[in-house]
Amino acid sequence: MLMDAIMKTYWANKNEVKADWHCIDATDKVLGRLASRVARLLMGKHKPIYTPNVDCGDFVIVTNASKIKLTGNKAQTKTYQRYSYYPGGQKVIPYQAMLAKHPERVIQEAIKRMMPKNKLARQMLTKLKVYAGADHPHAAQKPQALDMG
Repeated sequence: MLMDAIMKTYWANKNEVKADWHCIDATDKVLGRLASRVARLLMGKHKPIYTPNVDCGDFVIVTNASKIKLTGNKAQTKTYQRYSYYPGGQKVIPYQAMLAKHPERVIQEAIKRMMPKNKLARQMLTKLKVYAGADHPHAAQKPQALDMG
């Protein structure tokens, strides 16, 4: 009886969660390692109040997306596929072309694929801001520089 009164599981409420801002420089970082760490920040798994059904995550700004790296020969073999659901509507885009044309999409896609596949994850992804260059318009939020080592 006494154990029931002492041991309570804490469930965070969306009103109790405070979202911080983090700024990450993607220069010479490996895509998969960066994406998994950013996904963890977006979900809020780095916080002790993490609750699976509540958006406990932080805002994340990723700069220098055009300077991301891949290991091995993935830079030559990796492709991105889309399908329009029409016959012959499959489009295959090589990694090099995607990086040259839309470098922010490379990081967004990698992070999106590491998130849960549900409505809450789509809401969490709105807190991700990716920029190809070093500048971003979020200086007023005072983001903390985060080193991904």
